[in-house]
Amino acid sequence: MNEMACYLRADILKIILPDMPVVESNYQAQYSQYQLPLGELNLVELVIYLPNDMLPADIETLGRTAFNAVNIWCKTHISRSIDSQLCSIDVLVLDIQRQIDIEHDVDNKSCKKNPVQRLAHSFTDSDLVQGSIVDTSASIQPLQAFGWHDWHLYLHKLQIPCELWRFLYYRLGHSQQGNKDHITNSENDIITGFLNVADFFAPAITIDNALIKYGLQNEPNSALIAMSLAQKTNSPTKQMYQQHMAQAAVLWSQLSMQMLETVYKNPAAFKQKKSSEKPSEADFSHWQRQILDESLFSRHELIRTLYKHPKQAQQLQQQGYVVHQHSYECLGRHYVLIFYGQDAEGKHGKLAIRPNLAKIALDVTTRLPMAELHHVVVLGIDFIIEAEDAFMDIDLWIQPVNPMTQRERQLTKKVQQLQQSNQSNASEITEDNKKKTDSNHLS
Repeated sequence: MNEMACYLRADILKIILPDMPVVESNYQAQYSQYQLPLGELNLVELVIYLPNDMLPADIETLGRTAFNAVNIWCKTHISRSIDSQLCSIDVLVLDIQRQIDIEHDVDNKSCKKNPVQRLAHSFTDSDLVQGSIVDTSASIQPLQAFGWHDWHLYLHKLQIPCELWRFLYYRLGHSQQGNKDHITNSENDIITGFLNVADFFAPAITIDNALIKYGLQNEPNSALIAMSLAQKTNSPTKQMYQQHMAQAAVLWSQLSMQMLETVYKNPAAFKQKKSSEKPSEADFSHWQRQILDESLFSRHELIRTLYKHPKQAQQLQQQGYVVHQHSYECLGRHYVLIFYGQDAEGKHGKLAIRPNLAKIALDVTTRLPMAELHHVVVLGIDFIIEAEDAFMDIDLWIQPVNPMTQRERQLTKKVQQLQQSNQSNASEITEDNKKKTDSNHLS
């Protein structure tokens, strides 16, 4: 859960659960609260250590006891305001392990390598799911329970916070259906169903329409049309698109970590406070969240933009150029991708552009007529080719934008247009005067 770390709202808390006398000395529990882009995730991770001779029926009973204990703890210890009840999800991850006495088996090399045996189990084939559905009160979402293996399967396939959140809601709705298909379906079937729902691209389509309305693009995104159509018609190309998005998601994570590592080594770069204050972990986490909040499709488009560069005309690569891209997860986040010219010391080279990333970001904020705009992310990209390998060295600047009403942004844009018009008119007048002077001289 490395990507999730920056969403932690407080330190991880070790907790003691009620009504677990049988395993009171043989479990560890901790509570983490994550403020994800779409809501609050309350996560309880419970590890239970079992003796080797415990029977399967007793393990099932123990799992039921653990679920009930966590359910009670969540209701009594997790504080929720009225406004946040509808955007809060409680999750239990139950990790059941066989307890191995290492002290009495020191000479066993295999035991040293694998001191515990983690039991694979799933809650989908258990009546715990039904119990959690019945136990709904005060508009609080029922506790969702996962085995350790299933939960980490989701983290692997849905490393993206916003997609993980949407999946949890999908899974909850799936379990609350009138039929009982969810009891026989495996967790892998459920996540496959989530990735194949017809309206998977609905959030991206909503943002795409808004971009057209604002005049930031002239027509719908062709890749979005192709992917959403394949999803709705269950086309064979759907699987290919899903693979492309998964690969792009991993690549975006890797690039993000590289960029953030560079920023972290230079704390002044992400300082958003007064000059007298030192940048904090919160400042850095805020930067992290801005580039990790992207959905599968949004990451696909950002990576696609980056990897189009080698196919651009050689003259364009030599000079350098700028691409404006938008988040397809959050309308208020805008990207400026500056591909440095190959001449490092030229007008559009790395040495000239790199010190001005903040200035460029501020300039973009005043030009975008969007009331929702809250961050402009500027990426300075140095595409390096060595032999047959290609590398990207990316400079990062994230500029927060003060809230403005749509009317204020429209007025700001009109003022800029008037200023540009005045400058253009002044240039024309100067040119006309020059021509008249030259004509008089000739006369």
